[in-house]
Amino acid sequence: MNNNSSKSKRIAKNTLILYVRMFFLMLVSLYTSRIVLNTLGVEDFGIYNVVGGVVAMFSMLSGSLSAAITRFFTYELGRGNQERLHLIFSSSLTIQLGFALIIVILAETVGLWFLNVKMNIPDARMVASNWVFQFSILTFIINFICLPYNASIIAHERISAFAYISILEAVGKLAIAFLITIAPVDKLVFYALLMCIVALIVRFAYGRYCKRHFSECIFRPVFDKSTLRQMTGFAGWNLIGAASVVLRDQGGNIVINLFCGPLVNAARGVAFQVNTAVQSFMTNFLTALNPQITKSYASGDHKYMMTLIFQGARLSFYMLLLVSLPVLVNTHYILNLWLNTVPEHAVLFVQLVLIFSLCESISQPLITAMLATGNIRNYLRLVGGLQMMNLPVSYLLLRVGMFPEIVIVVAILISQCCLVAHLLMLRRMIGLPVGEYLRKVYMNVIIVAIISSLLPILVTRYLSESFYGFALLCFLSVACTAFATYFIGCNSNERQFVIDKIRILVLNISKQ
Repeated sequence: MNNNSSKSKRIAKNTLILYVRMFFLMLVSLYTSRIVLNTLGVEDFGIYNVVGGVVAMFSMLSGSLSAAITRFFTYELGRGNQERLHLIFSSSLTIQLGFALIIVILAETVGLWFLNVKMNIPDARMVASNWVFQFSILTFIINFICLPYNASIIAHERISAFAYISILEAVGKLAIAFLITIAPVDKLVFYALLMCIVALIVRFAYGRYCKRHFSECIFRPVFDKSTLRQMTGFAGWNLIGAASVVLRDQGGNIVINLFCGPLVNAARGVAFQVNTAVQSFMTNFLTALNPQITKSYASGDHKYMMTLIFQGARLSFYMLLLVSLPVLVNTHYILNLWLNTVPEHAVLFVQLVLIFSLCESISQPLITAMLATGNIRNYLRLVGGLQMMNLPVSYLLLRVGMFPEIVIVVAILISQCCLVAHLLMLRRMIGLPVGEYLRKVYMNVIIVAIISSLLPILVTRYLSESFYGFALLCFLSVACTAFATYFIGCNSNERQFVIDKIRILVLNISKQ
């Protein structure tokens, strides 16, 4: 019990560190996005998003490998096997060399052909688009090499280092936003080049930290067939899941380009910038939580793992709802306040993308639990197959003339089908009690979301857009979400925990 309490405190501490990082990154991200959009213009901003999306299509390979490395690192740390950690790190870099070669070959053949022949880009910007494509490939490969180092930091739960290096990256992007405003050359190409340089600096920082603090992070040429087979097998099957996510997100972006052009890509790009900032509230918590789920499975602590899955799913949703609801009811005002030029379709894109993230949030601990088992073949066949339907369904609907935002609507509907598949598969894999999950998590978050939204949505009908109205809606949204979460979303033990923490905080303040 004491051990689990210590683990929970570590999760809380790491989450706090990540939230400090998040607030800084969010402010920098929103500010730099505004400058980049205004400096590049709506069309070039859309081109950068969609050309980078072509390269990101190949991230299905890196995504599958990243999940494999993180899972094996965290699993062996849970077992306390230092020798295996050495072997896994070196094996992961060996596998990466092969994957990196495949990515470059695919990008410089299929990707280059698709960019120049199929994509909807103005002729006057094709040369710049090709330069952006090349720099995007290089940036992608640099980030790809970081995967074992990132996995090691997260597995060791050295979240402070992860936070500091992320802040370094944000400062670099802030400098980029300033430099492109005074650049005497093509701003789109210069922006892509600077993003590549920042990726290289971050890669060096990760490598330097890991080599100094983790003895296993020193590459030695090893060819352990058993380990390589295990990791490539895991990565190979997880490729289905990674590919389905990439095809859903970046494939959807490219389909929008084919039918609607780069201006709508810019609107989608703005929506995902907002979503990234908002979703960081949930992502930070999961970054601290996920290693404990995997380690609990590795050590055989099944009861604690189930507790983390249930609480993690609910808390992920509540955190995301707390910051999403003010944005959902103030979307038009916020975009006008943030951007000088708001792309057409941006408002509805932002709202739908946030709703999609809320739908996905309760599935994240389930995915971590599935990866922890290592038995992912049948799971990914089913869930990955369902997610891959996003691309063909979106393509067909846009082809018959549906509005661009239909791509996100399709993703929302399919995400709920995937949740059902998650639950059914995990019932067999780890004995997840599906009925209890539906009652304590799924129905719980739906009721909290409805009660939280009623008053803010009602008030929007009687308020005009103004700073006063914005401030009032933000206050109501946060207050209603906090009220519903505390009285409906939390059980009696969790409410007592909150009361105790508030009491301790008040006592500390009064002593000062």
